[in-house]
Amino acid sequence: MSTVSPSAPSAPTAPPRASGTFAVTALTAAVPVSWGTTYLVTSEFLPPGYPLVSGVIRALPAGLVLLAVTRRLPRGVWLWRSLVLGTLNIGALFALLFAAAYRLPGGVAATLFAVQPLLVTGLAFLLLGERPTRRRLGWGLAGVVGVGLIVLRGELSFDLLGVLAGISAAGVMAGGIVLTKRWGRPEGVGPSALAGWQLTAGGLVLLPLALAFEGLPSGLDLRAAGGYAWLSIVGALLSYPIWFRGIGRLPVVAVSFLPLLSPAVAVILGLVFEGESLTPLQGVGFALALTTIAAAQLPPGAVRNLVRPPATSTVTAKGE
Repeated sequence: MSTVSPSAPSAPTAPPRASGTFAVTALTAAVPVSWGTTYLVTSEFLPPGYPLVSGVIRALPAGLVLLAVTRRLPRGVWLWRSLVLGTLNIGALFALLFAAAYRLPGGVAATLFAVQPLLVTGLAFLLLGERPTRRRLGWGLAGVVGVGLIVLRGELSFDLLGVLAGISAAGVMAGGIVLTKRWGRPEGVGPSALAGWQLTAGGLVLLPLALAFEGLPSGLDLRAAGGYAWLSIVGALLSYPIWFRGIGRLPVVAVSFLPLLSPAVAVILGLVFEGESLTPLQGVGFALALTTIAAAQLPPGAVRNLVRPPATSTVTAKGE
C-alpha cells in the first residue's frame, strides 16, 4: 500500500462546462438523497439505543474497504488533515446528529441543521475569500423556512443541549465542506482514497465512545444486518467518494444547499412507507426547499441572462 507525499498539492482543474456541471450536480445531489433514507432505516431496521455503534458500523468498514481498494495511505500533513476532516465530516457529525435526534423532535433537529448553508457562506468568506452576497444569504434563509415548514408539526419541545448539538452538527459539517474545498487533495489521490482516509479516521474517533457508552448490540437478526449494510454500503462506501468529488468540482456554497434534500426525502419516505400525510403548508415548504436548492446551483445573474435578449454587435465587417 503506497503513501502520499505531503508536498504535492492537487493539480488545478479547468471549470466544467454547463452540461458537465449539471451532471456533477445531479450525481452529487444523489448523495443527500441516499442520506435521507437514514431515518427510515434506523427506525425500522436497526436495534434502538445504539446511535454511536451505528455510526461506527456505517463509517469504519467502508473506510477500510476504500483503503484496501485504493491502496493509498496519508502521509505528512495529510495525517492530521485526514484526522481533522474525518472528525468533522464523519465522527463529530454523526455523534452530534444522533445527540440532537435523541433530545429533540426530528423536525426541530432537521430545521437546525438547515442553517448549514448560511454557516458555509460565512466560513467560505473567512477561509476561501468568497464574499457573501444577498442572494446567497436570502436563499439560505429561504432554505431554513422551507425545511421548517416541511418537518415542523405538532407540539414542539426544546432541550438546550439538543439545540446546541443540532447547531454544532451543522457547524462541523459546514467546516468539513469548506476545509475539504480549501485543502483539496494531494496529487494523484482520487476522491475514493480521500473518502477512505476520512471514513476510517471518523470511525476510529467514534469507536472508543461507542464501546464506552453503548457496548455492542446483541441478538442482531437479518433485518438489522440488512439495515447496517445499507447504511455502510450506500450511505458511506458509495456516497462519500461522490460527495468529495462534487465538493472538489462545484462551488462550495452551491454544494452546501444539497443536504437540504435529506429531510425532504425523509418526508417522502414517510408518506410512502409509514402512511403519513402532507399538509398544504408542508407542500409549500417542500416546493420552497426544492426551489432553494435549484436556485443555489445557478451562477449569479443566470436568471437575468436567460430573460435578457442577446446584445447585438455594432461592429460591421470590413467592406460592408
